[in-house]
Amino acid sequence: MRRRPVANWTMDELKDILKRVRQALGERDYAVMHSVVETLDYLTHLAKDKQAAEIYRILVSSKSEKTRDVLRVLDLERDAEEAAATEGKSKDDAAAPTAETDAAATKEDVAEPVPTATNPTSEDKPSDKNKRKGHGRNGAGNYTAARRIPVYLESMKAGDRCPCGMGNLYDIDASPLIRIVGQAPIHADIYDLQKLRCNTCGDIFTAEAPEGVGTEKYDATSCAMVALFKYGSGFPFYRMERLQANLGIPLPASTQWEMVLNAAQRILPVFNELIRQASDGDVLYNDDTSVKILEFLKHNRVIEDKDFPKRTGIFTTGIVSTRDGRKIALFFSGRKHAGENLADVLAQRARELPSPIQMCDASSRNLPRQLKVILANCLTHGRRQFVEAAANFPEECAYILETLGKVYHNEAITRERGMTPEARLTFHQAESGPLMDQMKNWFALQIDEKRCEPNSGLGSAIAYMQTRWDELTLFLRIPGAPLDSNIVERALKRAILHRKTALFYKTKRGAGVGDLFMSLIHTCQLSEVNAFEYLTVLQQNTDHLAREPGQWMPWNYVQTLANINAPASVPN
Repeated sequence: MRRRPVANWTMDELKDILKRVRQALGERDYAVMHSVVETLDYLTHLAKDKQAAEIYRILVSSKSEKTRDVLRVLDLERDAEEAAATEGKSKDDAAAPTAETDAAATKEDVAEPVPTATNPTSEDKPSDKNKRKGHGRNGAGNYTAARRIPVYLESMKAGDRCPCGMGNLYDIDASPLIRIVGQAPIHADIYDLQKLRCNTCGDIFTAEAPEGVGTEKYDATSCAMVALFKYGSGFPFYRMERLQANLGIPLPASTQWEMVLNAAQRILPVFNELIRQASDGDVLYNDDTSVKILEFLKHNRVIEDKDFPKRTGIFTTGIVSTRDGRKIALFFSGRKHAGENLADVLAQRARELPSPIQMCDASSRNLPRQLKVILANCLTHGRRQFVEAAANFPEECAYILETLGKVYHNEAITRERGMTPEARLTFHQAESGPLMDQMKNWFALQIDEKRCEPNSGLGSAIAYMQTRWDELTLFLRIPGAPLDSNIVERALKRAILHRKTALFYKTKRGAGVGDLFMSLIHTCQLSEVNAFEYLTVLQQNTDHLAREPGQWMPWNYVQTLANINAPASVPN
């Protein structure tokens, strides 16, 4: 593309010009131009710091890392360059139209009509085969927590004679009728207990409360709902307070905190048991993200801790443990890194078990230095290096992205077929092994023959992969080794959502309560269990779970509850 002359205006000069023409532009146009100047200032700042990848991400206005999206942007950019290069030749090369060319153009236009919104071609028409899952109506089966109300025919029942007089009636599948109503997250019932006083002796008689009302003002369901709003959906206490006030059911933020604190203290044994069982996992994923705890801050600066000298970071660590198809999510907030929190969890691991597989990114903070693990690094993090370098090395990065796409396609096949870890390993060795070997040879060729600068974006991406090649390809050598750490990255989104909406924890105790509920809620999600029902049941059976917390995990609490409520057998 033809190089444009670069203006030497400073940001202050541009802002002064805007102020002088503000009245002529009008407030609306001035706001637009002011935003343009601010954006230019930000891009200039990034350019000075050589953050080309960040500038490219802003300009293409896309955060997607999917191969098709990255390559599509590169194709559009290439087409724009070609169009600009041929722009000057269009006038010289244009010839006078002839009858033949006019006729050919007319014939072509008639033969292939341009698709429009009202006249789509067959390729543009949506088909049921390619329709994405989850983009339709929810059937009655999707409302798993809905109250089922059977409605029967009034004048007939199964086994009756049909009005036609020729056959009998029998049951078939009911016809569901769904009706959705709105209600407050926390509902209140007021029982006006009648009181009578004797006009002679003065005795007062009060009606008994209905059976099942209980003695607690805030029952288990209300505590479970507040915990779900706060720690499951990132809904701050003060917003919940405003919502409840608008619905006519006052619920102060301080009361909400007391509710979740009391509930957390009662169900703490289950959280401790969850940690113990997670320590016995076959594969443990870990990573961390930043968090703000005001107790550790003074004038917005971190107070040094004697146990962690010179450490200024405060983190929320996410750990996901998998074993026998079960997944456990844990969260820990404080000064410790992800590797240190993982070491604390693995300290409870049964001694007879072999070393687990640890999947994480390449950050040194993720490693539990005191304990031995089989380390695997995330292939997605290695792929991301090439996504960021794609702006400057489109063809080279396209090869890597497409090759890794084939590897992930093979992984999808193993899941669809439900392969065992051993069968999955054999399949990857046969299908993905040659692809990874070709990629490794391609890396060596680029560096050995000096086809790319080692300090360039592509060179850095290649070095990242070469340095960690054994950890990135563990899935080709050990059964059950994963390809990436996406499962813990998704888990950390729950903590990030809380950080963006509630902003901070006030104390370390508050962070501990948040960690407990986030761990239980996300484990329920991984186990496809109703978190509201689970948290409610835990609070209603605190005596039992204190004795046997292992019987109150998300995957077995229903059976435990059934055993408790089953009538005792009468001996003969």
